Amino acid sequence: MTAPVVVARGLRKSYGDLTVLDGVDLDVGKGEVLALLGPNGAGKTTTVRILSTLLRPDGGTAHVAGKDVVRQPAEVRAAISLTGQFAAVDDLLTGTENLHLMARLAHLGRAEVRTRSAELLELFDLTDAGKRVVKTYSGGMRRRLDLAVGLLSRPQVVFLDEPTTGLDPRSRNDLWDVIRSVVAEGTTVLLTTQYLEEADQLADRVAVIDHGRVIADGTARELKRAVGSAHVELRRKDGTEERLLTDGSVADVRRILADVERRGIDVEHWEVRSPTLDDVFLTLTGRPAESPVLVASRES
Repeated sequence: MTAPVVVARGLRKSYGDLTVLDGVDLDVGKGEVLALLGPNGAGKTTTVRILSTLLRPDGGTAHVAGKDVVRQPAEVRAAISLTGQFAAVDDLLTGTENLHLMARLAHLGRAEVRTRSAELLELFDLTDAGKRVVKTYSGGMRRRLDLAVGLLSRPQVVFLDEPTTGLDPRSRNDLWDVIRSVVAEGTTVLLTTQYLEEADQLADRVAVIDHGRVIADGTARELKRAVGSAHVELRRKDGTEERLLTDGSVADVRRILADVERRGIDVEHWEVRSPTLDDVFLTLTGRPAESPVLVASRES
């Protein structure tokens, strides 16, 4: 990993007798995407709120872009962008007007306001929609515009707190493409999500948080390997199921199936399965991931 742009050590936060964070350690390198996974109430959003200076920790330290989140909050805010579950844009303004307004508030020069707004509208596939008022946008378009607003000042770090919750699959895929484009320019991203596929698609590394602690940290491949091996899953016609370990190669699967045939096993169905992030989540937390309900929205 490159030199950390986001560093947290021993973050703690409680509300009365309820401990939300119990010593969270995190490192995120420049241009890296870290996905923070965990059950509801595990401490994901609290961690993001502390790192983005919206909440003071009870203990521990955190630095973002080299600045202390408690002692230098203004400097941290100047280096970051935060996009949450709900788009924070003005419904009564057009997409372009939203960008121009926020660009002026960010003290961009007049020429840069126009240039940067046009760049972001193109990047987010909103150029044609730029003249329309935002209340006519679909959920996916609103979320893309919200992310565009956050990128006006070219932040070093982008915090995405469950950014695709409630979006239909097409809008989610569109937003994933935009996030990939942002990362390709060297931006660091910390993403919280309940969609395990989202973490698999976007993250360089995954940190699993549960009961206020990081209980696993690594690439998706490393975490999958840690919880099990690939196997051939057989279901016999009598309903009996059997798992046979494999290295996943064509030759090894062929060998296993030849042995099954030699033994005269009457197979109704077979498939090769490798561990997934669902398996990781279940193994580490003791419960399956909760998938948010998708809310239908107009196609963008």
